Amino acid sequence: MRTVELKLKQASAVLGVSPKDLQNLVQLNVLKPSRKDAYYWFDTRRLLEAKVTFYLKESLGASTGVLARFARALANDVSDEDWTRLRYLKLSSRPVRGREAIEVRIPLRNLAKELDEQLPRAQFFRDLPRGRKRPGWKRELMRNMEAAADDLAGITADEIRSAIRGYRAGKKSLPEITVGGEKRPA
Repeated sequence: MRTVELKLKQASAVLGVSPKDLQNLVQLNVLKPSRKDAYYWFDTRRLLEAKVTFYLKESLGASTGVLARFARALANDVSDEDWTRLRYLKLSSRPVRGREAIEVRIPLRNLAKELDEQLPRAQFFRDLPRGRKRPGWKRELMRNMEAAADDLAGITADEIRSAIRGYRAGKKSLPEITVGGEKRPA
């Protein structure tokens, strides 16, 4: 994976999540990027940690507290060299009174590959100072509004409502859970 340093907004674009979701995980101390000049900066390692955290959140539907514990364990137990060489990352969690741990296998190499493919998206999400509009923003907004109006010309309000409902239902869908048995070695 390439070495990068991205601001929070750029990192969220690369990760494919909203800046607010990423900011929430930072503020809740699930992710701990470095901070310089009042900005959070994500280097390659922190970006991959964020990718793994969002992967766990989407796959397991885990709470923030559980995600924070997993992220802390990842940050403490996995060295920088291991991140680049590991194909899978295995997390195990044992209940206080349980005898055997639950194991979760994360396809780390595939997630790193996805990040590498999405890195060019960062250049389109420049972080501009608050309150300042870039030159030509009104023309660009009008052009986009006209294009959207043209795209929606033959669509009814019911079709729009139905598409919105479908999108929201897809976002609320629960993760897929599968069960597989493993025989004890003889």
